[in-house]
Amino acid sequence: MNPILKFVRDWTLPVAMAAGAVVYLVFAYTPVLEPIADWFSPIGNAILPLFMFLILFVTFCKVDFHKLIPVKWHLWVGVQQVVFVFAVVLLILVFRLRGESLILMEAILACIIGPCAAAAPVVTAKLGGNLEQMTTYTFLSNFITAILIPTCFPLIEKEADISFMAAFMKILYEVCVVLVVPMFLAFIVKHCFHRFHRWVTGVKDLSYYLWGCSLTIVTGTTVKNIVHADTSVGFILIIALLGLLLCIVQFATGRFIGHYFDATVEAGQALGQKNTAFAIWIATAYLTPLSTVGPGCYILWQNIINSVEIWLYRKKGLERAS
Repeated sequence: MNPILKFVRDWTLPVAMAAGAVVYLVFAYTPVLEPIADWFSPIGNAILPLFMFLILFVTFCKVDFHKLIPVKWHLWVGVQQVVFVFAVVLLILVFRLRGESLILMEAILACIIGPCAAAAPVVTAKLGGNLEQMTTYTFLSNFITAILIPTCFPLIEKEADISFMAAFMKILYEVCVVLVVPMFLAFIVKHCFHRFHRWVTGVKDLSYYLWGCSLTIVTGTTVKNIVHADTSVGFILIIALLGLLLCIVQFATGRFIGHYFDATVEAGQALGQKNTAFAIWIATAYLTPLSTVGPGCYILWQNIINSVEIWLYRKKGLERAS
């Protein structure tokens, strides 16, 4: 294999993130390219949901729908997420945090309260985990988030204009669009269009490389938000370091829970890999705007961890196609 292609294959996620960051910085700081950047910006925002739809459609084409049932580790990982969330909320309330301290805690809260990433089953499949268990928990975690947000946010942001039912229905709508629709189409294709189904499932790592493309766009958007953040570089670095620490803690805690149920990979990804795009949205809508830097940095850390995990599994000869 060509050395360059081999490098891209082995380190798809870091390459995608680096490409997204470089492309944004080049277009942002090259005046002659500014009109092109302005023209492409709305296109990129429109393409990203399409990529996520395709990623999940391809992944769900490989799912055995009869095995989509809750298992024991789902309960304990869900409980751990709730414990983390209430611990942060309690810390904010007891110490009556304000200013930069509150922003730091809200940045952490946004990363914890967000649901499991829709792309988590892709990584789980690469690491040899159970695709059906991971897919089931992806649905469950969205409902946990739907209950936690309207319960917790009014406690820490008194101005947060959020009712339980409005927030629940909003998240339920997001779940239907992002998860249910591609799953429904995949079910139809799997049972009615066998030739097309064989083609989709026969392309090795198709969902993984689609995810790499979407990560390029997400990283560019993340870098843009960080560059335009209305604060000091030092404070952004503190948020970034806290995001790294939180990312390690969540992955480690999930894997610790999972080893009791022979689901180390699945539980680690379930608790550690977050839907950061959703976390950025809820932080923008209901928390201090600067807290969005937290999940923005978290997406970089979680994908670096994912890349290292995949590299280690590949080195041991345990990596599987996704």
